[in-house]
Amino acid sequence: MKKLIVLLCLFAVGSLSAQNYYVYVTAESEDEVSVVKFDGQKAETVKNIPVGVWPAEIEGPHGITVDPSGEYWYLSLAHGNPYGKLYKFKTGTDEVVGTVELGLFPASMQISPVTGLLYCVNFNLHGDMVPSTVSVVDVESMTELDQITTGAMPHGSRLSADGMKHYSVAMMSGELFEIDALDLRVSRTLDLDEASKMVGMDDSKMDHSKMGHDMGGMEKKEEAMDHSQMDHSKMNHDMGGMKHSAFKPTWVSPHPSKDLVYVAGNGAAEVLEIDTKTWKPTRKFTTDKGPYNIDLSPDGKFMVVSYKTAAKTGIWNLETGEEVARLDNSQKVTHGVAISSDSKYAFVSVEGIGDDPGMVDVIDLQTLKLVDTAYLGKQAGGIAFWKVED
Repeated sequence: MKKLIVLLCLFAVGSLSAQNYYVYVTAESEDEVSVVKFDGQKAETVKNIPVGVWPAEIEGPHGITVDPSGEYWYLSLAHGNPYGKLYKFKTGTDEVVGTVELGLFPASMQISPVTGLLYCVNFNLHGDMVPSTVSVVDVESMTELDQITTGAMPHGSRLSADGMKHYSVAMMSGELFEIDALDLRVSRTLDLDEASKMVGMDDSKMDHSKMGHDMGGMEKKEEAMDHSQMDHSKMNHDMGGMKHSAFKPTWVSPHPSKDLVYVAGNGAAEVLEIDTKTWKPTRKFTTDKGPYNIDLSPDGKFMVVSYKTAAKTGIWNLETGEEVARLDNSQKVTHGVAISSDSKYAFVSVEGIGDDPGMVDVIDLQTLKLVDTAYLGKQAGGIAFWKVED
């Protein structure tokens, strides 16, 4: 009898401690968004949500984010005529509650907990190699307030922990951009090809004139000038004379509690750590081929990097700067990373090739092992953590 009572108690404790994790993930070649549930052992797709309005065309759901309250999620449909759109959905019911047209091939995005505004990069995949923009959207009215010019093929739209600074990178022009989330202006840029060369170099030998621009010094000259009339050649944005970046940055992720951002150099097989106080590189992490997306655990312990070309995921200890695990993904073409709010699990989207199904690999950040995989539609891409519940 005593043994039975003990077993029942253990079962009850186990039931009470069981938690379910939910992520939203896009299937770009399926025009679907899937809800993936993970119960600590098993991962499965529990819902497929059709998106888009043209049944005969692939509209390409690409970027996805959940707002800080968890009440709504937002999706960029990259392909349009010619512009893409942003869609607003209610979490749970997953019904469309608003839309707005953005720029050419809108991609990754995030919402500031301070301003409440959404910042989405317009990647301009099929356009000319010219500076593109970051769209700023009032999500209450679903109105685009502004398009802020940055670099060629902007990607990796992320905000600082306090919501006051927006960071993005330009894949082709090789730059990191900082935007003031309140006045909606580019405040600083950093040449990442030059920054990569400077790591470990004595500060007195660095040529900071090649690395970046503090936009504050230019504001007085351009204060009265319409943004479209600015001479962007002075800001390293003239694509006619632009170098094609060897670093090829594809993502930037701010640290959850420190003045640092981490940039994936897809072409250089490295991640750069940038001090946002000094606006200088501080560390370089040599990775496997094709680092693509980055997410940092909310506790600040781990950096998880998708290695798109290598079909692997790297897990780095940020304190020691060591890669503590490099795991094979379930199939080829690793894409996005989203870490749970309790820092326990990393969810990694894997595109697959051709008619392969998309997948979400779940990695336990305590054991540093791949736990399970969920299947979804073709070309799994953007991924966003939604919630954890008992």
